[in-house]
Formats: sequence, structure tokens, C-alpha cells
Amino acid sequence: MADFPPDLFSPGASGEPPTGAEAAELLARTAIIVVNYDSAELLASNLAEVARRSPEARVVVVDNYSSPGARESIRALAQARGWALECPESNTGFGGGMNLGAARAIADGAEILVLLNPDAVIERDSLVALARHAQTDPLVLVGPVIRDSSGAIVSDGHVVCLADGSMRSRRSRRPIPPGGTAPWLSGACLALSASLYQRVGGFDARYFLYWEDVDFSARVLAAGGSLVLERRAAAVHDEGATHGSSAGQVEKSDTYYYYNARNRLLYAGLHMDAQGRRRWRATAPGAAREIVLRGGRRQLLRSPRPVATALRATLDGLRLARRAARGLLPSQDEPILR
Repeated sequence: MADFPPDLFSPGASGEPPTGAEAAELLARTAIIVVNYDSAELLASNLAEVARRSPEARVVVVDNYSSPGARESIRALAQARGWALECPESNTGFGGGMNLGAARAIADGAEILVLLNPDAVIERDSLVALARHAQTDPLVLVGPVIRDSSGAIVSDGHVVCLADGSMRSRRSRRPIPPGGTAPWLSGACLALSASLYQRVGGFDARYFLYWEDVDFSARVLAAGGSLVLERRAAAVHDEGATHGSSAGQVEKSDTYYYYNARNRLLYAGLHMDAQGRRRWRATAPGAAREIVLRGGRRQLLRSPRPVATALRATLDGLRLARRAARGLLPSQDEPILR
């Protein structure tokens, strides 16, 4: 896999993004797709604001099943807002949900897809800039600069180090281990043509949560596409609002620890050669430790559960990596749960 091309962090498409009638016409061919899991309140604030600013764009919500009450809440919200709603009978995960939403949007005539997290917000001008770039180059996967609500940059392009599976921001000063890197764009906000989504085959639902965007970026490149950071576009994403702990705490959920540690190894099984898989296996304990420590050290004084979760995830990931290397995994459309 190649590093980012030299122009990845260029301003993006030439010329200024369209405004007025041209922008409205572009948004009319755009669908905003959000995968929801018991987050109706987030959608009522975040997605409703995005839709208010860009009323020409259609909105597709996929409600991964959590409870009868949550399902009724999202049904009422979607009906009141005029959003298309897909209601699978189970939790299909992020990738599986996005695939359902993309299929609905494409069937309804959308030519440009904007994939957005429930806890993310994007202004109209930024949405237009992303949609314009996806329209201009149907083989590009484009992402905005992502900031948190304080204005700090949380994502403007990442790489995964092929030697050990560690992650770097493009701005990181940490040395890259020998072996090169593979680029990826955050799934918190992405835009692409419907034709590219179909060409790539959508997301790999087996990941269920986390690492799907790393995998999707790799498969876009393998399909002849490219990754571009559109610097004129920005989205606000307070990371962890859907899978973190209570407000004011830095520790993450067991879901976060499990799928981050497990899916790192699943990715290795699907994308790395035998030598690469051995390197990633050897570095798995250190990677699991790093993932747990993203939630801080104090959590470990209260409970050993994060460590136990990461250990189980690592063992499950090693098993999945072996199965992936032998071609024994279920189909790409079937989520692999804990």
C-alpha cells in the first residue's frame, strides 16, 4: 500500500465551491447518511441542524436496533423531519448500517453520498465543498478537516504503520518504523460518488465497529481510487459521544476497547502478507495496552475490566486473523460480534 500522494493535503478541487443555485442543485443530488444506535437525542440536535442548513440534500438514517423505545423515538423523529429511515431488526454495526443507508440513497437517486457520524456536524459550505469534489472526481474518497467543539484538530489525515499496525496523524513527529505506511481518512465524515461506493463494494461489515474506515480507505486505493483531504471543508466531531463513558470522564467503553484491539488484527489478516501478520501479532500486546491507556490510568485503579476486555479482544483478533488468512471468514456482509 502506498503513502498519501503528495497532493493529498492540497486544497482539493480547483476553483471555489459553488454557491447559490449551483450549490442547491448539487445538494439535491446528495444524500447524507447517518447510522444511529440509541442516539435519537443526538440526531435531534446535530443531524437536524445539518439538514436545516442544507435542506436540498436528502437524509437517510439507519437505525440499528437497540430497544423498542429507541426505535419508536427515531421513527417519530424521522417522520417529523421527513428523513428516509431504514430499520434493520438487529444491530448491523457501522459498516453494515452504512451499506443499508447507501443502498437506500442510491435507489432513491442520490449520486453523491456523505457519510456522517451522529455526533458530527458540518456547515453548508463545507458540505458543498465535499460534494463538489466527489462530483468532479468520481474516483475520490474525500474527507474534511475534523475539529472538536473547542476548535482543536482531531483528524486531518492518518496513516497506519505497516510494520506494527500503529497509527499516526500526518502531523505526528513520532518516527515511522521501517516498512512504510497506508493512508486512511476518518469515517466520522466522508464523501464519495455513488459509483465509487458500488465499485469498492461498500464497507466490510465484519468489523462491526472501528477500523472499517481504515479498511475502506485501503480498498478505495485498491480499486483505483484516491484519498483527498478537502482543506476548505470542516466538520465538528466530539469523539466518543456515542461510545464513551459519562461526561467528564476520559475512560472509554468496553465496546471501544474490544473492537479497536480485535479489529487491528482482523485488518492484518485481511490486508497483510504472512510476514506482516507475524509482525502485527508480535506487537499485539503493546497495541492492546496503548488502546486501554487511551482511557487513562486511573480507570485501572477502579477495575481491571479494561485489561480483561483488551486481552479477550486480542485473543479473538488472533483467531480471526488466522481465519482471514485461510479464507474462512463469513461473507463481507455479516457482522462478526463479540
